Amino acid sequence: MPVVEKLGGALFGAILQPLFAKFDSRPVLDYFRGIELNEKLLKKLKRKLLSINALVHDAELKQISNSYVKAWLDDVRDALLDAEDLLAEIDFELTKCKMEAEYQTSASKVRRMIEILDELESLSNQKDDLGLKISSSVEVGSGSVSKVSQKLPSTSSVVESVFYGRDDDKKKIFNWLTYDTDTDNHCQLSIFSIVGMGGMGKTTLAQHVYSDPGIGIQGKFHIKAWVCVSDEFDVFKVTRAILEAITGKTDDSRDLGMVQGRLEEQLTGKRFLLVLDDVWNEDRDLWKRLQTPLNYGVQGSKILATTRSFKVASTMRSNEVLELKQLQEDHSWQVFAKHALPDDNPELDAYLKKEIGMKIV
Repeated sequence: MPVVEKLGGALFGAILQPLFAKFDSRPVLDYFRGIELNEKLLKKLKRKLLSINALVHDAELKQISNSYVKAWLDDVRDALLDAEDLLAEIDFELTKCKMEAEYQTSASKVRRMIEILDELESLSNQKDDLGLKISSSVEVGSGSVSKVSQKLPSTSSVVESVFYGRDDDKKKIFNWLTYDTDTDNHCQLSIFSIVGMGGMGKTTLAQHVYSDPGIGIQGKFHIKAWVCVSDEFDVFKVTRAILEAITGKTDDSRDLGMVQGRLEEQLTGKRFLLVLDDVWNEDRDLWKRLQTPLNYGVQGSKILATTRSFKVASTMRSNEVLELKQLQEDHSWQVFAKHALPDDNPELDAYLKKEIGMKIV
């Protein structure tokens, strides 16, 4: 079996992840902002890439016995490379024009985006004919886009015991956790948002911080709680989830005022650390309603949130924002090797790292 086939979906993941990161980057968003048609095309292109991504895992499994699926994957790879080339050209143009106040989107790039969209649309429409199924482990969509599959709720338990390339990020959060807010600014509650695209390691980073026994926060906070919020931001449900995470007991009340009152009782006079994982809400009024009982904690209480959106971080009025960057080359290889390569074949590992792996990461 060819080496690339042994790598499975990791190969396409290595191509797609940088693309998604560029789509979410501020310079690219600024480049397309201002012309409604172009903004819609950018969003549509991202959605279509996400839809294709959801089919890749099944296609990787079936390509060995089905030459049509293999040809489909080749076409997908070509379309991804076209999208990558387009974004590379935009990066170059942004570099040339970085001193200008505004960016001018060229018509040729819009035409190329439409061509790539048409190709991805055609590829997506072939899924039924090829018998391709959406992978249950792939989350599709962001922002207001619907998800094809539901992600399992996160917990505070560390899933990835080995964590590569995030020591500086972890240290920054530790410093925030152990720093006592200046009493002169009358800030009861401090909020830290970890921002990054899906798959960048936001939840894993938060888990390592929350569960680390040596960071000196065990005696600092009277209460620690972890709640996975996800895309459905229902104030009542999230408030009740926070209460249940604190008390360890099921709360069966159906009245928001009652649940908020009970949460206020739990937090009054206490310093707490609350992790809100996977927050999507961009409605300031909803956030203010959720925050009302949280303000009853004493000064020094902290909320650590993870989100894909800078707008979400702004909605929460975050005191600190950490944007997770792509891992450095060596760390990317370590992650790639851990998930894509067999543990018992050092010769294959060395060959792939030299000939293929470092080119991918």
